Amino acid sequence: MRVLVVGAGAVGGYFGGRLVEKGRDVTFLVRERRRKQLKENGLVIRSIHGDAVVTPKTLVAGEQAAPFDVVVFSNKAYHLQEAIRDAKPYIGEKTIVLPLLNGMAHMEWLWKEFGKERVLGGLCFIETTMEPDGTIVQSSPSHDVKFGEWSGEVTERVRALEELFFGCNARFRLSKQIVTDMWHKYLFIATMSGVTTLFHAPMGPVRSGEYGQELLLTLLKEIASIMRAHGAPIADDIEETQLAQMNDMSPHMKSSMQRDMEKGNLVEADHLQGYLLTLAKQYGITAPLLKAVYHHLKLYEQRG
Repeated sequence: MRVLVVGAGAVGGYFGGRLVEKGRDVTFLVRERRRKQLKENGLVIRSIHGDAVVTPKTLVAGEQAAPFDVVVFSNKAYHLQEAIRDAKPYIGEKTIVLPLLNGMAHMEWLWKEFGKERVLGGLCFIETTMEPDGTIVQSSPSHDVKFGEWSGEVTERVRALEELFFGCNARFRLSKQIVTDMWHKYLFIATMSGVTTLFHAPMGPVRSGEYGQELLLTLLKEIASIMRAHGAPIADDIEETQLAQMNDMSPHMKSSMQRDMEKGNLVEADHLQGYLLTLAKQYGITAPLLKAVYHHLKLYEQRG
């Protein structure tokens, strides 16, 4: 199968690089600057799971290429419209679209552009960042991708993807409940990114402070209540389960949003916390801590 990864940043570069490392046919859709970097240095991964340097194939938007079998969207949500525009010429009738973005709002955009029948559900768990020289640094035990049909069926095409991913140095897993998995991931990342950015601290200090456990559970419950009102198929005890997971994380763990803020980069405030608050307003739910998180993120954006 021919794979197109949209972008070669921290997420796409890592998982796409692991596929290249295994000998899969992968092309990265990149900007000229990133292409030059990859040509000069290769795609460099520094990871606790093993380092790699591979020579990737690249494509710049507008160049000619036949439709790909799989197109992976791994970009940040604020670049999604641009990414869709750039990738659209390379998506054919039988192309599988696999999104690895955070949140859920992007699914409506992808369904509208490509048709619901082409788009799988997908998510990833990874702590990774890209250095100024293009090196991808991956530092967490998790380097996981989940994917599956929205319906939960195990179809021929997801079996083909499972075969494509088999043996690569990352955990690619086929899920029969990808919708639930995505909502659960959304709850986790919206909470974790919310508290780490609000308090400018990694998970250890956040959770160990006098009010840390109370604040974490409060935010989890606020967000979960919004999701349940919206009909999201989340577990009854998901708040307590995820609080336990957060307490088990490395005390040095930071959210990707916190890392972006530390670098002065854009953040996904509207896509993550903002979308949840839109739903909260729709269902008449008060979420004061989530509002505080979002307000803080918007003040950061205004300073930009």
